Amino acid sequence: MDLVQKAYTLALTARENAYAPYSHFRVGAAFKLKDSDQIITGCNVENASFGATICAERGIIMKSFADYGKAEFDFAVVVTKDDPPAPPCALCLQVLAEFCGPDFPIHIADLEGIKKTLCLKELIPHSFTAFTPEE
Repeated sequence: MDLVQKAYTLALTARENAYAPYSHFRVGAAFKLKDSDQIITGCNVENASFGATICAERGIIMKSFADYGKAEFDFAVVVTKDDPPAPPCALCLQVLAEFCGPDFPIHIADLEGIKKTLCLKELIPHSFTAFTPEE
């Protein structure tokens, strides 16, 4: 099994763990660490105060900092039930713009498989990049 397909399978499983009692919109995601076969997964976790909700993709970024410090990724897979599958939301795209390059591939998928691959710059062509994080 190639790593993209493995990431899809892991994202599909992570989606099952989503906590979405308000929207019923379950999302699973998987990001492959650069220079490794390691894949980090995440799911959305909603909250009654909606603003405290964490998306799967942002959860992975936070988890990767806790486990690896500032990590680099080769690609992401995002799984929803939508037809066509939903890409990451604008908040997630902005966070990804800070930590992934413009050519970062995002595979969007539904419950049947990966349907489309887009680069980050295609999804957020005008990201906010005024702040340059310290190295």
